[in-house]
Amino acid sequence: MRVGVVAGQLSAAQATPETVEVTEILEAEDRPWVTVVWDDPVNLMHYVTYIFQKLFGYSKAKATELMLQVHNEGKAVVSSGSRDRMEHDVQRLHAAGLWATMQRDQ
Repeated sequence: MRVGVVAGQLSAAQATPETVEVTEILEAEDRPWVTVVWDDPVNLMHYVTYIFQKLFGYSKAKATELMLQVHNEGKAVVSSGSRDRMEHDVQRLHAAGLWATMQRDQ
């Protein structure tokens, strides 16, 4: 049996490496960026909670939940969005003395 091109579309059997690569790139571009705050030996828990409230407008309960995640698990995602926005969030967290990085959401 022979599978061919129908109306300009490739069948699954004819997918080329270039098509697969482009698809993977497009899927990666759809994933938002995230800001990750890392545990550190310097900042007190109540200070971290305060910074989360001040910078992101989180309620005390949400900020405390994120702070405890940082404390217990070593890190927490505190914001997500465009790359530019996450770069800005990381800069603000650094200015407040917290350890933060950004990455593509998984």
